Amino acid sequence: MAEDYYKTLGVDKNTSLEDIKKAYRKLALKYHPDKNPNDKKAEEKFKKISEAYAVLGDEEKRKQYDSFGADMFSQKFSQEDIFREFDLNEILRSFGFSFGGPSGKRTRSYTYRTSDPFSEIFGEEMLKQQQQQMARKGEDLNYNISITLEESAFGAEKKLSVKKMGATEEINIKIPPGISAGKKLRLAGKGLPGVNGGPPGNMYLKINIDPHPIFARDVCDVYMEKSISFSQATLGTSIDVSTLNGSIKRIKIPAGTQNNTKIRMKGFGIPHFKGKGKGDQYVRITVAVPKKLTKEQTELVKKLSEKGL
Repeated sequence: MAEDYYKTLGVDKNTSLEDIKKAYRKLALKYHPDKNPNDKKAEEKFKKISEAYAVLGDEEKRKQYDSFGADMFSQKFSQEDIFREFDLNEILRSFGFSFGGPSGKRTRSYTYRTSDPFSEIFGEEMLKQQQQQMARKGEDLNYNISITLEESAFGAEKKLSVKKMGATEEINIKIPPGISAGKKLRLAGKGLPGVNGGPPGNMYLKINIDPHPIFARDVCDVYMEKSISFSQATLGTSIDVSTLNGSIKRIKIPAGTQNNTKIRMKGFGIPHFKGKGKGDQYVRITVAVPKKLTKEQTELVKKLSEKGL
């Protein structure tokens, strides 16, 4: 249920504007935060009576409040609406509150904001919070960076030249092993400088992986193709294949290997990003069919065909 502003000020609906002003002055003097330091109950009371006076002390707002009723008024009008054109500094001066003078005593400043109209009214802590809010973090920077498949697998250290505030800055970047395309590296504090003492922004680097002439990546596995002859596929053989780390490994091709067969090389893939273990390497076998045969080869194939091959 919404607050009854008349009850808050201790008056009724027939009370004159002048008497409403007197009621608020009396309560404001009683519950003013300078007279009740660190008193949360007095603080809340001062907020409520000030809100009530912001409405009932204005003829137009009071007319709308009386017309709509407390509940409907609170739904229809925001805090910004209620405190619009409400100058608390001027009102308190008219009540005899001091805002400075020969004594040089520091005075309290009152400013109303939409989110919380009393956010700056209660002492040094609120002033400190206001100053912190004025300090803003610098803007983040976003760049794309291309790396090789090997660098994505095993990690690397790179240098990036970026322009910030009219100057070029060299930034050292560490590529972690196993990173995949589309991931973003966060470089804390490498964005634009903060405002009013705020912290600098961050830099985000989106990873692109250049195409590889031999290997294709799928998550943590890598794939390659290797062509063998019909006789090798039929009789079986051993072949040498390249690995991502640059070494050469010999693998066995079983007799009767079919076209598009995939042979798994366990643990020769991409390291798991921020984890243990590696993916696998797969060798896709293609059986080559010769486009031209010698006369002798043709005769041999015919004989194989006669034998059902």
